[in-house]
Amino acid sequence: MFYYLYQYLQDWTAGTEWAERLSAFRLFRYITFRSAGAALTALVLSWWLGPKTIAWLKQLKFGQEYQDKAEAGGGIATRQRSKKGTPTMGGILIVIVLNLTTLLWAQWNTQVQLTLLSVVVLAGLGFYDDYAKISEQSSRGTRSGVKLGVQTLLALFIGLYLWRLPSTQRLITEIMVPFFKYPVLTGAGLVGLALTVLTIVGSSNAVNLTDGLDGLAIGCTLIVSFTFLVLTYLAGHRTASAYLQIPHVIGAGELTVFCAALIGAGLGFLWFNCHPAQVFMGDTGSLALGGALGIVAVLIHQPLVLIIAGGVFVLEAISVILQIGWYRYTKRRSGTGARVFLMAPLHHHFEKKGWYESQVVMRFYILGVLCALLALSTLKIR
Repeated sequence: MFYYLYQYLQDWTAGTEWAERLSAFRLFRYITFRSAGAALTALVLSWWLGPKTIAWLKQLKFGQEYQDKAEAGGGIATRQRSKKGTPTMGGILIVIVLNLTTLLWAQWNTQVQLTLLSVVVLAGLGFYDDYAKISEQSSRGTRSGVKLGVQTLLALFIGLYLWRLPSTQRLITEIMVPFFKYPVLTGAGLVGLALTVLTIVGSSNAVNLTDGLDGLAIGCTLIVSFTFLVLTYLAGHRTASAYLQIPHVIGAGELTVFCAALIGAGLGFLWFNCHPAQVFMGDTGSLALGGALGIVAVLIHQPLVLIIAGGVFVLEAISVILQIGWYRYTKRRSGTGARVFLMAPLHHHFEKKGWYESQVVMRFYILGVLCALLALSTLKIR
């Protein structure tokens, strides 16, 4: 909105003495300025709306009055307090602030519109899941098949939309691999479509699985967002992308504003979500944020870089897949199911080993930073 206001003022004052007086508004041309403004706006809005949102969720009794899976499983002696009674659905705060801030500071191009659409749809899906859990006072929620179906349909829509447009077709038909300068496959539309679906759906669910400890999911999301803040800016900058020999995507620079807004909204939410958490994001936030990271990776033609940058999310998802797969296999073979980890997702495994919640979160942050640095190294090691 601010960018379009600048354009209107520029056209209105052209050739008059007001053109020089309002020259400061030219700052709105620059992505760096608008990104900084978006981050600050989202942070302030989160701080302002946070207490109001928490009070509203408590008033509606949208709280977690049931034991989470870790507490129900028992054996976690390091927890100093139960998470029962803490309001959930705090992702509403993130989604509202993120969308509002992006609309204020970004140009509304195709990339931004698709990303915001994904956030809204997945937040709605997460809200439905959270509401089911609260209504039933159970950690089960919506059937996994329903969630997976909605996520897949959304990802297919995005993939087919990008494939159909001549300007974005190569985002689907050319397959980029980290540490390689050129596409490893060209004209591979079906492969690219499958990769797009896996990236968006996988990222959405991986962040959701990570959301089990105070500040863990949002902190790791912030680290990945910082990484993509850099990657989106470079992908949208013709000179920088040519120098680094990375895919140049016209309009991708506006996703830098989105990532900045995500960072501001995430930092503001972390203020209330750090241990001991005053509010949980719930599936309303985790599904939306994970999907947003996935679509941003697709839109800058670097879907596989997300596997590196989001290494913590990948480990969490793999731990669940291994745990379920091995349990079912051994039960079918011997009649008794065996487990790879003490508990899955992975953060609960370390809780079972005696790590305090804050230790797990901080150490996963450190792993997240290392993964982010490795992802950024793909810019030069090619």
